[in-house]
Amino acid sequence: MVTAIVDYESGNLHSAEKAFQRMARETGAGEVIVTSDPDAVRRADRVVLPGDGAFPACRKELFDHRGLFEAIEDAVITGGKPFMGICIGMQMLATRGLEYEETPGFDWIGGQVEKIAPSDASLKVPHMGWNDLVIDNPHAVLEGIETGDHAYFVHSYHFKVADPAHLIAHCDYAGKITAIVGRDNIVGTQFHPEKSQDNGLRIIGNFLNWAP
Repeated sequence: MVTAIVDYESGNLHSAEKAFQRMARETGAGEVIVTSDPDAVRRADRVVLPGDGAFPACRKELFDHRGLFEAIEDAVITGGKPFMGICIGMQMLATRGLEYEETPGFDWIGGQVEKIAPSDASLKVPHMGWNDLVIDNPHAVLEGIETGDHAYFVHSYHFKVADPAHLIAHCDYAGKITAIVGRDNIVGTQFHPEKSQDNGLRIIGNFLNWAP
């Protein structure tokens, strides 16, 4: 069993690699590799797409790595292999992003990525730090996680999903902020599970043993 963390020069790979490798050892989920090789991604049993920075820049970097998106799509959409997007890696699942300019996403989960606009003007953007999760729809990656458990966020935009069935969890920041999206074999977290201590590690472990 191999989990491929996709390296397209736009993610915090070191901390993600350490967290996924730790949970793979603890749960017996096999090998975790970091790779930019499309063939390795295509062969992997599950795929993780991290991302830090801005939506347009991350998308450009991914598509500048020739054949990498196509390999992800072959593995996830054609092959039905479990997929996790993290931060911008989750946002790119959307139909479009509106950061700086309108940018097409993968359109794997309908909706768009919009600027956070808290109803309380005293709350700053970016939304940064710990916040409590509110579970909207049950999901296998949330086994052992309850409403009120916290996760670590740092972002200025969030994914407003078109179908409420695809909203797995949110948090409150003077308004609903999307925390987890998912459908079928695809899941994405706006927060960084690798930085979310025990709760994040549990989510990673659940993903590594998820059989959608």
